Amino acid sequence: MKRRQFLKATVAASALLSAFPYEVLAGDKKIYPYDRVRLGNTGIEMSRMAMGTGTRGFGGSSNQTRQLGITGVSDMLRAAFDEGINFWETADQYGSHPHVREALKKTRREEVVILTKTNSSTYEDVKKDLDRFRLELGTDYLDMVLLHAVTDGNWNTNMKGAMEAMAEAKEDGILRAHGISCHSLEALETAADEPWVDVDLARFNPGGAVMDADVDTVQKVLKRMKQNGKAIIQMKVYGAGQLVDKKDECLQFHTGSDFIDAFTLGIESFEQLKDVQKRLPEASVRG
Repeated sequence: MKRRQFLKATVAASALLSAFPYEVLAGDKKIYPYDRVRLGNTGIEMSRMAMGTGTRGFGGSSNQTRQLGITGVSDMLRAAFDEGINFWETADQYGSHPHVREALKKTRREEVVILTKTNSSTYEDVKKDLDRFRLELGTDYLDMVLLHAVTDGNWNTNMKGAMEAMAEAKEDGILRAHGISCHSLEALETAADEPWVDVDLARFNPGGAVMDADVDTVQKVLKRMKQNGKAIIQMKVYGAGQLVDKKDECLQFHTGSDFIDAFTLGIESFEQLKDVQKRLPEASVRG
């Protein structure tokens, strides 16, 4: 997105938050990034917040990998782990598997939950990806693998082979849960009702920034998805940077959305990690 377009979108998204309903979303108990949550029906338990490694991730790299390198990202993940945040989010497209592997060297595998994603769409390619991902991450099994950035409303028909490869991996104990990251309303609508989906990674924030549709529309779909027994992880919490001046509102929006299981934030510095650790509990009870 060009700078002028970004600024216009930021202004539009922020305008939607001019009268934020704190009193409606305020809770009576503080919520922390390290709180343990059970992820839908998957049996997976991890921290509410995930350490995202894919800010502006494309072509095998991201802000984290480009700026921090393997040691820097590993140190960041380890710092979060020491604070109780044991959920790490990566993807093949981000090129951050080696960075996660380095961090894994310093902790027991079963104490960390890893979510990664594939851009492949066929049975054979996904089978190869699952083998490669385990090698790159240095692990015998994968916690969650998602079909990445899907826009096709008929993905559950057109990507049947990919789905079958993941289902087999789950049966074989290689994979604990599978799902999808949607980048269109059509794909999201399909995911809400597709039995194969264990986990959905959904773009959701109070400004409607970089989402599949307006806030009310997406919220209705996600509530239906939750009713259908699927786990929901929120992404684009700050609207891909468009709502960074409204962090408290965005975090309270998360804590007030009881159909969301967890969220991921792309953390690029220790300062950003400390910031969300401080803001989330205060935002959750702000009235």
